[in-house]
Amino acid sequence: MSLLAPWLLFPAVLGALALGCGLLLERATGARMSVALLAPVGLAVIVVVAGVTTLSATTATLTVPVVVALAAAGLASGVGRGKPHRALPPLTAAGVVFCAYAAPVVMSGEATFAGYIKLDDTATFLALTDRVMEHGHSLAGLAPSSYEATLWVNLAHGYPVGALLPFGIAKELTGVDGAWVYQPYLAFLAAMLALVLYALAARALQSVRLRAVAAGVAAQPALLYGFALWGGIKELAAAPLVALVAAVAPTSVEELSRPRRVVPAAVAIAAVLGVLSVGGAVWLLVPAAVLLVLAARGRRKVAQIGGFLGAIVLLSIPTLLDARSFLSAATEEAVRSGTVLGNLVHPLSSLQVLGVWPTSDFRLDPQDLAATRVLLAVVAVAALTGCVFLLRERSWPPLLYTGSAIIGCVLIGTLGSPWVVAKAYTIASPAFLFAAVVGCAGLISHRRTTEGILALTVVAGGVLWSNVLAYHGVNLAPRAQLAELERIGHRFAGQGPALMTEYQPYGVRHFLRAVDAEGASELRRRQIPLRNGAMLEKGAYADLAEFQQSAVGIYRTLILRRSPLASRPPTIYQLAWRGRFYDVWRRTQESVGAGARGCDASRALSSLNRSRSGNAEAVLALSRVDHPATWPAAAGGQLVYPTRPGVVRAQIGLPATGRYSVWVGGSFRNRLAALVDGREIGAQTDQLNNSGQYTRLGTATLAAGVHDVELRYSRSMFAPGSGGPEYGLGPLVVSRDEDRC
Repeated sequence: MSLLAPWLLFPAVLGALALGCGLLLERATGARMSVALLAPVGLAVIVVVAGVTTLSATTATLTVPVVVALAAAGLASGVGRGKPHRALPPLTAAGVVFCAYAAPVVMSGEATFAGYIKLDDTATFLALTDRVMEHGHSLAGLAPSSYEATLWVNLAHGYPVGALLPFGIAKELTGVDGAWVYQPYLAFLAAMLALVLYALAARALQSVRLRAVAAGVAAQPALLYGFALWGGIKELAAAPLVALVAAVAPTSVEELSRPRRVVPAAVAIAAVLGVLSVGGAVWLLVPAAVLLVLAARGRRKVAQIGGFLGAIVLLSIPTLLDARSFLSAATEEAVRSGTVLGNLVHPLSSLQVLGVWPTSDFRLDPQDLAATRVLLAVVAVAALTGCVFLLRERSWPPLLYTGSAIIGCVLIGTLGSPWVVAKAYTIASPAFLFAAVVGCAGLISHRRTTEGILALTVVAGGVLWSNVLAYHGVNLAPRAQLAELERIGHRFAGQGPALMTEYQPYGVRHFLRAVDAEGASELRRRQIPLRNGAMLEKGAYADLAEFQQSAVGIYRTLILRRSPLASRPPTIYQLAWRGRFYDVWRRTQESVGAGARGCDASRALSSLNRSRSGNAEAVLALSRVDHPATWPAAAGGQLVYPTRPGVVRAQIGLPATGRYSVWVGGSFRNRLAALVDGREIGAQTDQLNNSGQYTRLGTATLAAGVHDVELRYSRSMFAPGSGGPEYGLGPLVVSRDEDRC
């Protein structure tokens, strides 16, 4: 698949849908909106409408045609609206932000996604999207599998899916698997945030250029950017919607007196609740307080406020129906417990909400603390200056946005767990950075140009520095490996249940859902004990021979990661398909249903007595062979950590002439080449693996005898992920090649 296809087609389709729905809402309500707000408001419309249609399995399949029809009607009604050139500055800001969030994946040259290994929530989001778009919230008819267990844990307990609905609709229209358009969706959400911030800046800044700069910089706070590289879909969806509420909420009695014109605010509020569930109301407290003030200014306005609240409740019915199960006692305890870190190393610093945090992983402290403190001080002073400037200009919507962020952070910071607090800081961080940039722009607009430009340069430079480091620390999913699982899922659909012995959540929760796959160390419905009776912990790996064969035998299909050290499955299984990364084995009592890619069954069963060492001729611990002294070695283990370029050298003896492959265990971020007797036989780049897995570097025909083997590790300073922490490399394995029949 061409990289450009999903990265161009997906945002274009979703942008057209959002713009059309926004135009339709504007025409229906008579609420003339800024051109920058049309697509964000339309996004909120999609969340609300799709939330209703996906409530039932009967109407779920109508979601796409309904949204397309609404968008088409809106686009038709908006022909000739306004002057197109007015859309250029906000679109420029949104385009810059989209490119910034897209850069880590686009620069890799592959249509993939970020956050691999760091956080497996993306696998769950893909599973939820698959199900909701086809069957709504119903779990009827699902066979036991890790996919079914994932849905039961989340969907059956009221997990909010509002953030997934626009993604699912555009995915269906483009016909591309969700995994390959997930990152474009997150970049699109960031672009929507930039549009809303541009509209908010228009209330205070006369200069179109300054508005665009303010929106472009403020939409890239380090925390939000970092969560985007983790796959944080709810945070990326909530950030523009919380800002949108402030941008369209009534702030005067005159605005409230026109009921139809407050419908966009009701839609935006309902969308926030659809994305975050009823807990998202914490971000709406400041707009609610404004409504109370407006009500106090005139008794006649009480009816309008009542109608406004009624509209919100009506539009939020899907959220309210799921709220009871989602806010169960167990969930409440998990949310409020002070010990729940989630995937954090420690609680985040409250200073991170300011939007600058120069480190490759936002969970860690910056290495240059002195420079970081200076940056944070400048942002804090600029943000205070911005708030003063907004007060003087009586620019209420931006102040409403900043106030919502402050109150939300204070309340969640007081009541929530560190993991929930981190999410709150992420959602709020654009507001603080926006206030800082507006403060700098305010100085410029008041002819204090030198101070303003200097402060703006420092703030923007801190944002850029933070995100460049995050770019270099990103974890990109291995496109080729997961695409192979996608092909297997289609080819062997309906031929389950299937078993995977590696930890591969994207396989069992998404790509292999049609094979009813289960992971031995994943969410599972069947017990798959080891020979000692123990169960694998989450994320662990065990060779197939280490499991009780009676537990393995209930699976019709085995989907096993290729490895030079893997044991052959029990004799009741026959090799049905072989790929670069995976072997698929089928029970021999049934029709195989797929050829062995040219290999006959006798070849597939020719090594029944293979030992646990598989077809390996040499297994060498990298920590015990000639490796760079600058590469730390794991204490007592086989791993080394290639923190910089270097060469590993070893000698191996081969008993016979033949085809051999060079494998390496663990993970590596940059280019790793395998050389035999000085000749390069293959190389791989940026291969991240879960526990116990191997990467084949190359294959060559080698004569019997002793050979020199080298692993050469190099680094590209411009490659995404090239500067992240190493996960450990080793051992080195030379094995007989089995690709030929």
